[in-house]
Amino acid sequence: MRILIAEDDYVSRTFLYKFLSNYGECDVTVDGIEALEVFIMSLDEGQHYDLICLDIMMPEVDGVNVLKTIRVLEDERKIPADKKSKVIMTTALNATEKVKNAFEIGAEGYAVKPIDIDKFVEVLRKLELIEQ
Repeated sequence: MRILIAEDDYVSRTFLYKFLSNYGECDVTVDGIEALEVFIMSLDEGQHYDLICLDIMMPEVDGVNVLKTIRVLEDERKIPADKKSKVIMTTALNATEKVKNAFEIGAEGYAVKPIDIDKFVEVLRKLELIEQ
């Protein structure tokens, strides 16, 4: 599995990297601009991400706007629905409206920081990214 982690907080970024490295190859970015650059590069190389973890609150471009752009790029490139990246939003805030908005745009899951490993694994299983 190919995984992109977009997280500006060092502790959260390191935790997600160490945890998700057990399930696949991880690339890490620190803001929304860098996440979009890496995502576009992956599309250009034909190496799409199976999972993208986006922090809702990031500098430059927030996670919701990154998600919007990702979905537009996937549509422009006519990527079939079953091949689109699964997106899990992460947030330390009580950002109910932003999370709801992210689901409307195309997020498949969310995780509240600090991340509960058991709940995160449950989301990965639900999205069929790892086996039951």
